[in-house]
Amino acid sequence: MIFQDPYSSLNPRMRIAEIIAEPLATLHPELPKEAVAARVREAADLVRLPAEALTKFPHQFSGGQRQRISIARALAARPQFLICDEPTSALDVSVQAQVLNLMKELQLEFGITYLFISHNLAVVHHMSDRVGVMYLGRLVELAPRDALFSDPKHPYSRMLLDAIPHLKETGRARTPVRGEVPSPLKPPSGCAFHPRCPRATAKCRTETPRLSPVVFLPPGGSSVEDTEKRFVACHFPLDGRKA
Repeated sequence: MIFQDPYSSLNPRMRIAEIIAEPLATLHPELPKEAVAARVREAADLVRLPAEALTKFPHQFSGGQRQRISIARALAARPQFLICDEPTSALDVSVQAQVLNLMKELQLEFGITYLFISHNLAVVHHMSDRVGVMYLGRLVELAPRDALFSDPKHPYSRMLLDAIPHLKETGRARTPVRGEVPSPLKPPSGCAFHPRCPRATAKCRTETPRLSPVVFLPPGGSSVEDTEKRFVACHFPLDGRKA
């Protein structure tokens, strides 16, 4: 896992070499010290940390460097699947770009699958192949990235995309979002989004929609073979980005 805060997720009393080696000690205790040291150097090289960094402590690094250390720690055990919990939200924009590009390079090189959690839709678009939209802890839409960004099917997905400023859509009428986000401890009955949804009906207030498959024909597709599956939890899914 790669955590959101690159400082609080690193033990301030451990040197960087010890931090990167920690997953190996837990998951591969049979490895000899020489093999562990080699894996640590390999992981540090992958994220472009200099050799002298391994003897230092976390407080001696910048935020971007600390997140590189977190990535190196996650890579040390050679995982196939990484959970990335807002891994760049604590970084400034220029450092965000460096870390995200590094993660993309590592993904292509090692074939790693990322579960990338973020509120930043630009980052989601840059990093993702498939996107799941959640509301109050439930998936409301799951679709290929381009399909979701060009033609969202759930009203909440559209609300998120409409909140992004866009020069080409200046002046387009937008339906204002009403109400506040309900408490996840006491969600509304039926569809949790119905108090804020302009399309809500009596059915939405009483019956919880299931995440069901819908057919998506990508641009250029012309036959059933070209379709890609997407899923939406809505009784009345949207039809068309501009509708």
